Amino acid sequence: MDTVSTAGELRRVVRDWRRQDHRVAFVPTMGNLHAGHLQLVRHARASADRVVVSIFVNPTQFGPDEDYAAYPRTPDEDTRALTDAGVDLLFTPAVEEIYPPDLAAAPYVEVPEIGSILCGEFRPGHFSGVATVVAKLFSLVQPDVAVFGEKDYQQLIVIRRMTRALCLPVAIEGLGTVREASGLAMSSRNRYLSDVERTTAATLYRVLCDVRAAVEGGASDHAALEAVAVAQLKRAGFRPEYVSIRRAADLAEPLPGDTRLRVLAAARLGQARLIDNLAISIS
Repeated sequence: MDTVSTAGELRRVVRDWRRQDHRVAFVPTMGNLHAGHLQLVRHARASADRVVVSIFVNPTQFGPDEDYAAYPRTPDEDTRALTDAGVDLLFTPAVEEIYPPDLAAAPYVEVPEIGSILCGEFRPGHFSGVATVVAKLFSLVQPDVAVFGEKDYQQLIVIRRMTRALCLPVAIEGLGTVREASGLAMSSRNRYLSDVERTTAATLYRVLCDVRAAVEGGASDHAALEAVAVAQLKRAGFRPEYVSIRRAADLAEPLPGDTRLRVLAAARLGQARLIDNLAISIS
């Protein structure tokens, strides 16, 4: 695996691949890799001739009181894991490479409506930061396909909408959430959990399973189910931000007759902010 840190180096490598008519897959990450990330890499490896992975902790998707400085960074471990996974190129840009300091008034990408609901309500500007950095990375890598995890389901929908709206020739593929044995969704921020909190954290998955079972069993009072779920999380020691049942395609409020839904949740536990979601199918 080769590693580059500048746009020029990246473009030279990708340009050479293009001359050989190679299909390129891309997995953008913020590092601190776990089994969920490596599943995305394996899928990318099976989908293309060449695989690029980026590691970039993007400052514009963090709020002023969030954990940008403390976000776990494990470059040596990440490099070993990506080498073992067969990645062709690792891109590790500095902040100045992605956000040139002489462009203080640089444009940002906004994804209206969907970027301001759910997590967007509690993290203002977060999805603008996500959409902007992904658009920049797509411009640099110019992949045929990019792979994202469904654990960050709202992010996946935002990126799909942004890619379509900007007419970017990138196929967006989403893969199911990888979970620990307890059901806890794997996340880099799980490192913030103590041993006791990690045991408690699995309650989030179980609560979402209960909501899914109720809806698939015929329950139609979504507001009541959401309220019960929030109460369960509070009793377990969480500080819930939301539990919400939405239409899977666009995260709008479900309408009568919608059969493909998602229940999504965000809740804080100790120093960690945890998110999770489950697909709901109504027959």
